Amino acid sequence: MAVAQLSPALRPSAHPLANPGYGKKSAPGQAPRSRRDFAHLPKREAAVAGYLDRLPEGSDISIKTLAKHLPYGQCALSTVLRVLSGEGHLRRVRRPITTDEGGPRWVWHTFFSRTARDDAWWTAFFAGDPAQDAVAAPAREASTGRAYDALARLGRTEPRLTLSATDCEALAPLAAEWFAREATEAQLARALAAGLPAEVAHPYGFVRARLLAKLPPPPPPAAPGYIVECTVCGEPGESTALPGGLCGGCRAGAGLPAERVRGHVERLRAALGGRSGG
Repeated sequence: MAVAQLSPALRPSAHPLANPGYGKKSAPGQAPRSRRDFAHLPKREAAVAGYLDRLPEGSDISIKTLAKHLPYGQCALSTVLRVLSGEGHLRRVRRPITTDEGGPRWVWHTFFSRTARDDAWWTAFFAGDPAQDAVAAPAREASTGRAYDALARLGRTEPRLTLSATDCEALAPLAAEWFAREATEAQLARALAAGLPAEVAHPYGFVRARLLAKLPPPPPPAAPGYIVECTVCGEPGESTALPGGLCGGCRAGAGLPAERVRGHVERLRAALGGRSGG
């Protein structure tokens, strides 16, 4: 694999984690790993991409930390990340959170995807628009399949609620909505089987009525969305204003000198009361 070209001593498992809540996040819906994942990239960029791909969630993938663990300097890694961002493999973002004391704070993440994504995909992903997410349809299908299996198992633990294959297929979309609202299979089974009468004459109608009547509330609204930052210099902006995850200057390769960039970013983050950790 490309990562092996870096050094036999480099192991993603030895890479440090960022502070809790920061660091690497894997984009959803990536294709399974293959030897051709980064074949479209130059050799150096492919090697670093392979390394990043294997890092666990929450790893510190700031340029400073990467330079300590890879055989490239910060300027070279800045170029590498610019290329990976432009090719659709990563985006740097920040988002506001509320601390335990009730005050605001910023946290920084770098989303990585071994499957290259175009700007439209990233924009829709950060906007939370599942209609534009390439994994939305497969995810719904998986949820419906999980619901079918849960309904089929119901009769094994509670014979009064034995359903036919046709029943399970018809009721699966209703049960899938429970999972969409973050209910577990155990919670679903308990809600359907609690306080049963001595005999259930029509299991299909009974289960359907309970699926509708006991449907849990939707999960709370999502936290405020992500603010995309230029991968190289950290300039924030709307996703649509940062094609390739890069501001105009960095996209042209004419961004600020690396030392000025790092100083600017560190001052900004210190002022906001947080450290990126990647």
